[in-house]
Amino acid sequence: MRLLIVNPNISTSVTHLIEAEARRCASPATTLTMATAATGVAYIETRFEALLGAHAVACIAGEQAGSYDALIVAAFGDPGLGALKEVLDVPVIGMTEAALMNACLLGPRFSIVAISARIAPWYRETVAANGLLERLASIRHLDAPLRDAGSVQEDHAARLLELCEAAVREDGADVIILAGAPLAGLARSVAGRLPVPVVDGVSSAVLHAEALHALGVRKARAGSLAAPPPKPRSGLPAGIETLLRRCQSPR
Repeated sequence: MRLLIVNPNISTSVTHLIEAEARRCASPATTLTMATAATGVAYIETRFEALLGAHAVACIAGEQAGSYDALIVAAFGDPGLGALKEVLDVPVIGMTEAALMNACLLGPRFSIVAISARIAPWYRETVAANGLLERLASIRHLDAPLRDAGSVQEDHAARLLELCEAAVREDGADVIILAGAPLAGLARSVAGRLPVPVVDGVSSAVLHAEALHALGVRKARAGSLAAPPPKPRSGLPAGIETLLRRCQSPR
């Protein structure tokens, strides 16, 4: 299996964190290719920044079309996920949807621990879009400024653990989701220090992608995820033009 993992942010340090966790959990038969957004922001906190990230992922997905068997959108909040499922003929997995599905298998109520306050409304909307708002116990987050997206774990390790503990003790969380690519891999180091399961978005997405590939699922040709209809267009980046041309070509 050839798996393309796209970081919708421009932070290569975060891409390294994503790759390290992906390689720890991926099957030996899975070939990983990493990609980082060429344009955008260091880390996504807002809806508009998510729009920029979605555009970056779409460009990369088209530029590398035909070279992968599944794609992971490696940012919590899943920027562009539904749109990519319309145009790609391989499984497309988001960190959020994968983490949420795993959390629901582990307990009735989950809390999300995030890296900033501004990010929380977008995360809540993402949970709602997945139909799971009633199972959300809380979203807790860091309040201190971030020195660098790639150093969040080392800079705020103690506070992140405190947030996890408070979510269990005060919010009734049965499962903790560590949200965001900057926290990739942290679940492994805190799992033994918390009384409930801890879910990592990267490893969840990788294992779901491998499962869908093994199941041989096919692209929807009808319904809301059918390919966009052909129509006149102009001025699109080459990668996006490739996506549209491929998905609208007779197969």
